[in-house]
Amino acid sequence: MVSFEIEYISAGGNRNPAAADWDEETGLLAYGSGRNIALWRPLDTQHRGILSLLCGHADNVNVVTFFRPASEWPRLILSGSVDQTIRLWQNDLPSNDVFRTVNLLEGHTGSINCIAVSPESQCIVSGAADATIRLWLVHYANSHWEVSLIQTIQTKPRFIPLALAVASLGSDSLLVAAAGTKGDIYIYATASARILSHQATLSGHEGWIRSLAITWEEAGANSDFLLASASQDKYIRLWRLSEHSGFIKSGDEQLYENIDFESLLSNKTHTVDVGHRKYSIVFEALLLGHDDWIYTVSWQRIAEKPRLLSASADNSLAMWDSDVALGVWTCTTRLGEISAQKGSTTATGSMGGLWVGLWSRDGQSVVSLGKSGSWRLWNYDVDGQRWIEGNGISGHTKSVMDLAWAKDGSYLLSTGSDQTTRLHAGCTDGQQTAWREIARPQIHGYDLNCVDTIGAFRFVSGADEKLLRVFEEPRGTAELLKRLCGVQNTLKREFPGSAIIPVLGLSNKVVEESPKCQPDQSATMAENTSLLLDDVGGLGEYTSRHLPTEDNLARHTLWPESEKLYGHGYEISAVAASHDGSVIATACKASTLEHAVIRLFKTKDWREIKPPLAAHSLTVTRLRFTGDDQYLLSTGRDRQWAVFERDGAIPQVFKLKAKNSKAHSRMILGACWAPVTAERIFVTGGRDRTCKIWDLQKPDNQLANTISESAPVTAVDMVPRPVQGMLVLAVATETGDVVIYFLKPVSFMVESKSHLEDHVRPFNSITQASWRPSLEDCGKRSGEQGSDASYGRLALCSEDCSLRLLLVSFNGLQDANGT
Repeated sequence: MVSFEIEYISAGGNRNPAAADWDEETGLLAYGSGRNIALWRPLDTQHRGILSLLCGHADNVNVVTFFRPASEWPRLILSGSVDQTIRLWQNDLPSNDVFRTVNLLEGHTGSINCIAVSPESQCIVSGAADATIRLWLVHYANSHWEVSLIQTIQTKPRFIPLALAVASLGSDSLLVAAAGTKGDIYIYATASARILSHQATLSGHEGWIRSLAITWEEAGANSDFLLASASQDKYIRLWRLSEHSGFIKSGDEQLYENIDFESLLSNKTHTVDVGHRKYSIVFEALLLGHDDWIYTVSWQRIAEKPRLLSASADNSLAMWDSDVALGVWTCTTRLGEISAQKGSTTATGSMGGLWVGLWSRDGQSVVSLGKSGSWRLWNYDVDGQRWIEGNGISGHTKSVMDLAWAKDGSYLLSTGSDQTTRLHAGCTDGQQTAWREIARPQIHGYDLNCVDTIGAFRFVSGADEKLLRVFEEPRGTAELLKRLCGVQNTLKREFPGSAIIPVLGLSNKVVEESPKCQPDQSATMAENTSLLLDDVGGLGEYTSRHLPTEDNLARHTLWPESEKLYGHGYEISAVAASHDGSVIATACKASTLEHAVIRLFKTKDWREIKPPLAAHSLTVTRLRFTGDDQYLLSTGRDRQWAVFERDGAIPQVFKLKAKNSKAHSRMILGACWAPVTAERIFVTGGRDRTCKIWDLQKPDNQLANTISESAPVTAVDMVPRPVQGMLVLAVATETGDVVIYFLKPVSFMVESKSHLEDHVRPFNSITQASWRPSLEDCGKRSGEQGSDASYGRLALCSEDCSLRLLLVSFNGLQDANGT
């Protein structure tokens, strides 16, 4: 029997102000990650990171919000996507974090941009790029959700809604504020029968309005409402909504009684009819302090006093409080980064500002999402009267294209289309191990396609450029791996210092010694790596309690670039390094024989080994060395594979040993070698939905077995050593399915197989699958006594922006009949 357990998920957040929500009751945070929804508990004392990913949407998620219309009803997550649909996800058991789709709302003809909910009125309001606002009524009975469309509003004048806020003003009375690609806020209210009508237009902003938030000013039924609006004009405006019962009619004129107009002389008063009641809306305050676009505003009641949190593209969070004595709103706390380089111009740091800011239930913690896809957490220290940054989470924001284990399995590298290479490792506190991103060795200007490790302290990556770049582990990362992960580097060598990216540069430059930064220089200067984290936030003396923050990851964990490898004429498509670290094999995108070659480089002096290896006519998709480095396998879009053998006299030279020009009927995307103990066996997988096992030792490279799949095969990999006498093969497909096959060691026939469960696997194309190469992964799990179980760790990267590390348990294979 085979079982799967998610050990680690890395997935960055979508850059949309509405794509996250923090549930006050359960402490669960849900955010959009690609086309998935990631679940995370920021205040979890075990620091488990992402708990699960909800899959179902066909395109990126723009909106996420929690919704519980009644206490006896199940909890819901509402999500809106570029696929023009809204999904309702239900949590069946409050004790777990498992959600399932229970309803799908269709009707919008454009991307869903914003959703607001009114639990009291059991209503959902949605806005989309089709310039419409829709009102939905929710009903739950007999374990079934019914959602009916009540009204569709065509915005006039036409604008695309980007933000919505809803307030319930009593039974069947609803007020909706909508804003977007115009500088005005449009107020709608239900006069009768839950039908919204336009009541007022609030003017003042001079840019798009990105966020709206509404709250009671005080506890009590007669309290005023405060509406906050955040705009790209860098300002926040506050509006007061007050109920007035002192209306009388005189002919066609309405006169106010018992109202002091003197305080409102400079403000236009907007009147709103809600049912049988009258409300007035006036401009309350203009909040100045941000230097760039403001993406979100969020209210929190602390000691019965409303407090506002704003997130901006100037890389800061601001907390705003009202001074009752002076009658003004002031910024009392500012978190984030204060640097000379702000917004989208900076290559490091938050790289484009903070897109989301959210409060915890008690107001003692806040989280924010940066453009790099990482979540940052701050907790308030009551004793020290200050905010302290805690442990956040991070991940790629676009397709993860490749991954590579360190040769000893001590860490995992991932690279992707978000132009970053990230290092993940298991951090231990002596009792439990939790995987985290602990370094970001490369932040590039081109989409990255492939990566592989070279020996114990270097890696090479290829991108949408004609050259490859080699990076060397700095002192800071070596110390980090030692202190946090217990990884000892036994090689005696001189470690380079930290690295920085020059402005408008693509190469990480070494910084051996750095003077302490002035506050306005922090974006461009690297701190001395011998300094303490608590002093300057640099690399320095990390402990298991001091995981690197997002600011440290992006600024102080870069690896210096040591070499550039030239020779290819087009974008790099594949790279592989020999296990002994002496040779690198590379390939680029190609449509002719001239460019469809494999170039080899010696790592001793970084010279190319000529002539290049020729066998393919189109792009080479995979390159793989055997465990003993005697053979190099290549596969390509030309549907063929080729095997090159190492020259016994000149170890750096490889010669063509065999090829098959008709190996598959469509392009080959996956390739791997069997363990060395299984002789010269390799596996290929292609878009023809087959996975083929080849025996290099038999005449004509005989095909040993063919395994059919239900979808195109995109990645294959074998456990580095036999498990209970079996060869274990992982096959990943374009639909995200993963099948584990157990093959007999001589005939290579399938003994049994097991599919990855839906709640574990991705639902988009898997770009790479790789088993951890360390020795302990095929032994007994720590803490188990008398068990015949053995374990493997399988890393998967996908086009859904996620990296997953699975703990695979192999139990009693001799009795398995397949699942």
